Amino acid sequence: MRDALPCPCARRRRFLIASAAALPINAQADALTKAQRDAMSPDEIIEDMKHGNARFQKSERKARNYLREQRASAAGQYPAAVLLSCIDSRAPAEVIMDLGIGDIFNCRGAGNVENDDILGSIEFACKLMGAKVVLVMGHTACGTIKGAIANVELGHLTQLLDRIKPAVQQTRYDGERTAANCAFVDAVARTNVELTLATIRGDSPILAGLDREHMIKLAGAMYDLKTGAVDFFA
Repeated sequence: MRDALPCPCARRRRFLIASAAALPINAQADALTKAQRDAMSPDEIIEDMKHGNARFQKSERKARNYLREQRASAAGQYPAAVLLSCIDSRAPAEVIMDLGIGDIFNCRGAGNVENDDILGSIEFACKLMGAKVVLVMGHTACGTIKGAIANVELGHLTQLLDRIKPAVQQTRYDGERTAANCAFVDAVARTNVELTLATIRGDSPILAGLDREHMIKLAGAMYDLKTGAVDFFA
């Protein structure tokens, strides 16, 4: 005579136990806490981003429970950094640096340009919310950078591209200085990141003061669309 089939509740309990046992011990279940964020230095936060990008490149991302992160951060948030990155759909910061809900503030705009609204957002993130890193991240093969090089004019985009043209002019490059030259485009994108960092320091006494006091660190990065690697630089 066959044993009676277990009740649905018993089957569910066994499934949950087996599923929990299968989770890696380093699975991140909850959002970043204030204590965790405050215990990290700006350099340690950047190192964490580097390790996250290394995992992304190897397809070894942390096992995450986004629902628990969402619930844990609903009552309050303690992001460690604020990022200014491009709107390009291929360069989502949280994904390529293996970050979770509540880990970072993320400002996005074509060509990762700085303006008054972006600057106010960064000041909010650092001065009022305690973020310790300001990271400006450009990327290779940026269409916005190409538009600035080619002197594209289109509605409000014209004014945005004007903000990038100083980077075009100040980029040292001996080869073909056109939007068709991928190497020149990438060189301009990096210069644009560097100039944006300088502009943030120059336009915001609040952020410049926090930087001088070593309360925050301003850094730049370039994301390579082909390799998936993020190159960090000060």
